[in-house]
Formats: sequence, structure tokens, C-alpha cells
Amino acid sequence: MKETEDIIRSYKLAQAAGKKTALATVVHVEGSSYRRPGARMLVTEDGELTGAISGGCLEGDALRKALLAIAQQQNKLVTYDSMDEEDNAIGIQLGCNGIVHILFEPIDPANTNNPVALLEKLSTQTNTSVLVTLFSLDDAAGEQPGTCLLFADENYHGSINNQTLEIEIKNDVMTVVESNKSLIKKYILTEKRSLTGFIERISPAVELIIAGAGNDAFPLVQMAAVLGWHVTVMDGRKTHANANRFSTAKKIMVGKPVELVGQISINEQTVFVLMSHNYNYDVAMLRQLIHAACNYIGVLGPKKKLEKMLNELSGEGLQINDADKEKIYGPVGLDIGAETAEEIALSVLAEIKAVLAKKEGTTLRRKKGFIHDHSMVTTELSNTQ
Repeated sequence: MKETEDIIRSYKLAQAAGKKTALATVVHVEGSSYRRPGARMLVTEDGELTGAISGGCLEGDALRKALLAIAQQQNKLVTYDSMDEEDNAIGIQLGCNGIVHILFEPIDPANTNNPVALLEKLSTQTNTSVLVTLFSLDDAAGEQPGTCLLFADENYHGSINNQTLEIEIKNDVMTVVESNKSLIKKYILTEKRSLTGFIERISPAVELIIAGAGNDAFPLVQMAAVLGWHVTVMDGRKTHANANRFSTAKKIMVGKPVELVGQISINEQTVFVLMSHNYNYDVAMLRQLIHAACNYIGVLGPKKKLEKMLNELSGEGLQINDADKEKIYGPVGLDIGAETAEEIALSVLAEIKAVLAKKEGTTLRRKKGFIHDHSMVTTELSNTQ
């Protein structure tokens, strides 16, 4: 989500300065590549780049293609093939054994549902959104409809200039919502024309709620902000929880746990870290969260502290089952030998990322197969005639 927010910010600055822009999106990958479908980069007419579509090897040529799209005011699909000797010969050198298809879309500010406007709509959502991008792999020189439809907060934004196709795609959007997996699907329009749809599931930004405004929370807040996570710092002390101390936090909350937790909208991306160094405050917070619909509650401190907290809550008559315990991570963080506050923050953020991604957090050299998740559903054929 950080990349999306950076693109939106840069687009607004470019618009205010009267600069034309184009959005480059990785829409399809065959084999290996540094970035996966959904990676985006905004290009201004004077060559400013925001975001990334590769590790840096494509950006130079992509800038030229984006400027051409801006000049011609026409969507363009460009294919980069690292297995093609000619592509390597001209200096692209992807460094990965794969084929990357990138869609370039000039942005029309007058269109209220242009690609960046749709990104801005989804960036405000607290639930999963689905973004539809249409392109033609069979006819790269032909019409490329581009980013055209967004499903967010139970509403659709944008449209598709083919009613039958739109009905089919909206059915597939619901499939993506239910399966929690993005979809790439080929739609046959006529005997001579087809389109491929990248139906992309996009999660909201991670909402990190930190209970505790001590000095060791500083690096955790700062590092999370670099990741683009939305951070809330809460504490019972106004002297500690304030904007002067935590300038990169999205929100500061002061009060008792029973007062504060009810003010938080919890979704699939909401995570908590209890690190107030005040046992009573932490256990009061855990009391409010133990049955909350969140996937992660980190508790700073030794395992004995967490056991004491759980025993105390059970002694109060609170029913705590295995599912409740499964989402509690204490001691918090991955085992990376962390000692300093900065190292501990790194281990905590890494653990949260692993939990949300449903990964074990092991070293990549032990992983068999692809580095990136290839679980995206691909459907080769759909007849919409």
C-alpha cells in the first residue's frame, strides 16, 4: 500500500504543477521476475519516477515507453523477455529468467475514474478491494482498455465498454473476494479478439496499534512508517503519548484500554503490540483484545509474563480457547538474536509480516521453488460472446 500512497501523492503534486503523467503496471509475468503483477510506477512528463516495476533494470526503457504513451495519449502494452537475446543485447538485462508484460496508461485528470483515481479510492478502504485491468496479449499493438473497474466497500467504480464482458468480470471479482486470490483470465470476445483480465486482490494498509509509548517504541513506529503501515500509539500517559514524541504515527490515543479499544475499527490487517512495560496496562489491553477479530497480538516480555496474564484472565472467568491463544505471540518477534530496541523492532515487524503473509519466516535459501508466491489463479479461456 505504501507504493500506492506514494504514487497518489506524486500524482497530486504533478497535477498541481500542470505535468502530464502515465502509470506503468506489471500486469502479467511468465517465469521469474523481480516484481510481480500489481507492481506500479508513476512517470511524469519531465521524467520523475515514483514506485518501481523492477529492481531498476527496466526503469530506463520504461521511462521512454511511458513518455511515448503520454505523447500519443494511448495505452500501450510492452513485453520484456529476459530469455530473448535481443532484449539482453540492448541492455535491458532483467536478471531473471522470465517474461514481464507492462501496461502504460496516460492519466486523464478529467476522468474521475482514471487509474490513479481508482487507486486513491481503494487506498481509503479498510477492507479488501479488487481492481480490474484489461489488456490484450494477443494483439499488443491493438486496443488496451487498461485499469477500468474497482470493487471497494461493496460498490463498483468505473465501467467496461462491453455489457456481457462486464457481467462476466463482476462474477470473477466475487470469485476473487471469496478465494482471497488474484486472478488472471483470458476472455474470448470474438474469433479474432480476446482480452486478458488481471483481477487483483488488494489488501488495506497494515494497521499497527502499539500499546505503550516508551522510548523503545520509537524505532518500531519509525520502521513501520517506512513500510507504509498506519501506526497508532496508545498509552495512559499524555507525557509519553503525544505527537511531539511520535511524529510519524498516524494517530495518538491516550486513555485506559477499555476506553480505547472500542474506538478502533479492527480488520484483517489490524495488528497489536503490547509493550507498555506496565503489567496492569498490558493485561487490561489483552483482556479487551483476546476475543477481538484480529490475527496478531504481540506481547513484549518473557514467556512467564504472558502465562501470568493468561492465568489471570482465566481466573476472572474469561473463556480462552486454543484459537485465542494461537493469535498471541509472546515473547514477541522472530528469533534473530535481537538485543537493541532497533533490532527488536526489526524482529517484531518481520514476525508481523510473516504472520499476515502466512509464512514461517525462515531463510529463503531453504525454500524450494519460487521466491514469490505463485498461488494466483490463472484461467486460460472464457467465452463472452
